Amino acid sequence: MADDSGSHAAHDTRNETPFERADRNFSEILQELRVTQTGVQILFAFLLTLAFTPRFRTLDDVQRATYVTTLLLAVLAATLFTAPAAVHRALFQQRAKPLIVRVSSHLARAGMGVLMFALAGSVLLVVDVAVGRTGGIIASVGTFLVCAGLWGVLPRLLPRMARRAAARQDVTREPPR
Repeated sequence: MADDSGSHAAHDTRNETPFERADRNFSEILQELRVTQTGVQILFAFLLTLAFTPRFRTLDDVQRATYVTTLLLAVLAATLFTAPAAVHRALFQQRAKPLIVRVSSHLARAGMGVLMFALAGSVLLVVDVAVGRTGGIIASVGTFLVCAGLWGVLPRLLPRMARRAAARQDVTREPPR
């Protein structure tokens, strides 16, 4: 999620005030939330319809528990992803945009964490019903690991990779004459 504190020299090249930076960062967070929120809404709608299908009555206790847990996780993710709008509304025109950005970024991160579990739970439920419990567990763990890798590990590795690439470029540059 966008969390540009302005502490890095590269960010200073934008020549923007702290409030302009906060406005830009909040706009970026909202764009990110539009993408994730749509996915959560689709997942939530899918889960809501399952309880009203004829097959739902045939689910065993583990499948029902998975369903309820996943449904509640989807609700929590949707709530976390919409909370920045409520925070913004509560602090609107109080010159608190930097605070709104920080809180919204934390809420979005928490939403992504909850969404990982909701996605893994929905995959567990569907694959369990379709092919069996073992397949459901394997697919669910795989889903969780892919999400954790792409949403958690990769974003932490990218700055290191960028620093290494920049260092290699500095080494390979011809010295000034």
